[in-house]
Amino acid sequence: MDLRELEAFQAVVEAGGVGRAARRLHRAQSSITARIRQLQASLGVALFERDGRALRLTAAGDVLLDYTGRLLGLAEEARAAVRQDNIGGRLRLGAMESVAASRLPLPLAEFHRRHPEVMVELQTATSRELIVRLQAGALDAAIVGDEVDNARFTRVALYREELVLVAAPGCPLLASPKRLAGKTLLVFHGQGCAYRRRLEHWLQALRVVPARTLEFASYHALLAAAATGVGVCLIPRSVLNIYPQREALAVATVPARVAHLQTLLVTPRTLHTPALTRLVEALRADAGASTAA
Repeated sequence: MDLRELEAFQAVVEAGGVGRAARRLHRAQSSITARIRQLQASLGVALFERDGRALRLTAAGDVLLDYTGRLLGLAEEARAAVRQDNIGGRLRLGAMESVAASRLPLPLAEFHRRHPEVMVELQTATSRELIVRLQAGALDAAIVGDEVDNARFTRVALYREELVLVAAPGCPLLASPKRLAGKTLLVFHGQGCAYRRRLEHWLQALRVVPARTLEFASYHALLAAAATGVGVCLIPRSVLNIYPQREALAVATVPARVAHLQTLLVTPRTLHTPALTRLVEALRADAGASTAA
């Protein structure tokens, strides 16, 4: 059963006969007859029965007629979707809080300017939570700082983040990570935060055990605590660069294996829509421009 057979079937029903259907479709009558026979053979049922000189639908043909309209309509919708310049619909994009704040405002604003008919719904969460939502079908795409299952998802490298240690000016803890033993770490809330795990794994490798860990629900609150001397945090330099009180903080670099983290735009391998394709293109272009700058 293919679309050409269904088109012939629908034309015969609507035109009231094979001859009229052939003229409507600009085909030879023999071609229409062959399509109907192929369709009946593939389904294993008769779709028409003779009533004198006229054709009448069988019960099976009547059932197929409803599906035929829907299938042909969906096929035309698919053709239009891949051909049209204007795209629409809703996209559910997930991103880490840091990326949403420091990287996405400009590219999403430009995307909205170019495609105002697409509604982008932005959700923020930790990397692990975003991957869970993606697997559950609650997101169409997500920007994460973790590796993902290559068999289930398509990955596009986006922003290369540099993580730095941040504390109050003059804080001796920035001089050496060994001094963080018995001190306070400031982290973004949730065990699923990629930056938090990067910091904790680094300190574990150094056998450094902090006295306590304070969690914050926003980077502004975390940086404000660091500026007042509460503790030390590891954050992307891109987030630090948009913090209004940047001069109230001291910064220290960390080893490259800790500092460099590649964020990934992740999408399900089975999901392909014009709107999502355009969004992926827009984010890749922005990431490329950021790297060049």
